[in-house]
Amino acid sequence: MDFVEYAGKQILAEAGLPIPQGIYCRTAEEAAAAVDRLGPSAIKAQVPIGKRGKVGGIKLVDDADAARAAAASILSMQIGEYDVAGLLVEQKAPIRREFYAAVMNDMSACSPLVLFSAEGGMDIEELADARPEAICRIPVDIEQGLARSQVVAALTGMQLDGCVDAIADLLARLYDVYLERDAELVEINPLVLLEDDSLVALDCKLRIDDAAAYRQGDYVARSTPEPCSTLEARGADLGFKFIELDGEVGLLANGAGLTMTTMDVISHAGGRPANFLEIGGEAYTKATPALELVLSNPRVKSLIVNFCGAFARTDVMTEGVIEAWETLNPQVPVFFSIHGTGEDEAVELLQARLGITPYDRMEDAVQAAVEAAQ
Repeated sequence: MDFVEYAGKQILAEAGLPIPQGIYCRTAEEAAAAVDRLGPSAIKAQVPIGKRGKVGGIKLVDDADAARAAAASILSMQIGEYDVAGLLVEQKAPIRREFYAAVMNDMSACSPLVLFSAEGGMDIEELADARPEAICRIPVDIEQGLARSQVVAALTGMQLDGCVDAIADLLARLYDVYLERDAELVEINPLVLLEDDSLVALDCKLRIDDAAAYRQGDYVARSTPEPCSTLEARGADLGFKFIELDGEVGLLANGAGLTMTTMDVISHAGGRPANFLEIGGEAYTKATPALELVLSNPRVKSLIVNFCGAFARTDVMTEGVIEAWETLNPQVPVFFSIHGTGEDEAVELLQARLGITPYDRMEDAVQAAVEAAQ
């Protein structure tokens, strides 16, 4: 779950982290009224992705007329896959220095990682590549938590204008947000030091683990849904993990791993997969809507069905697909690869009811599907 800047900052503020004075707006007139109230401000597109400023999604204005024009321009934009539907009008701040602060999942160490740099306001990826020593990395033992003394020790010597203690306190609060909100990433870039020596989170990126949605309550409603196609929305309504792609080879496979592997083999064979659709042992009961969903994509010119069973029986899954095929009677060519528990019975079912013999090798079935789609 990703959050736009305004929603992420509200969560930071609830945890006691400092944020600028700002007003969320949906129209150019609301933005003009907000600038009348706040004075010189930044108008920011509210989409849950970075680099908005580079494409014109952030504009500085001094008065209501400039705000109205800037807001109208930004609201007409599409940034990434998102149409801009909201704006954050935020009071300009007298900035003295810019820092970078974040807490994220360290996948290699299977633990949280706190990051801090005295060079905020720029792409952290570029800084990490060019000057990795400029980023302070503080690994966290998930069992022990983040010790303030650990943070102070890591920051000492970084020439932070006497605000080591304030930054250490802020990083501790940031870690609490990460932990309590089941976050994968909570990032402030830039974290700014103002002329009055106070710290303020000038931007915020927040991502919460989808798997933790059940225990995050109303925070889920504050997130921004990922943009999806009509077919992806249908798939979600059916309870499928379905992603529409731009290829011509449709795919039904059991389990996410086998599905991804089959997609890779399709690409290796010179084809392009038309979808990701994870369907496992429940294929027997959901094969008809799954098959209908995949074939509703007009780009699909062929279909590969790849089942590999261990605990799930391939004959049961295959019977589900056969019944779906008999119900829908599609006209695209279909190619099967079936291995594992129940494969002999599955082969007999396919031959008896559809007159189709599965390929012995998955690669051959995929190659045939790719050639049929060309």
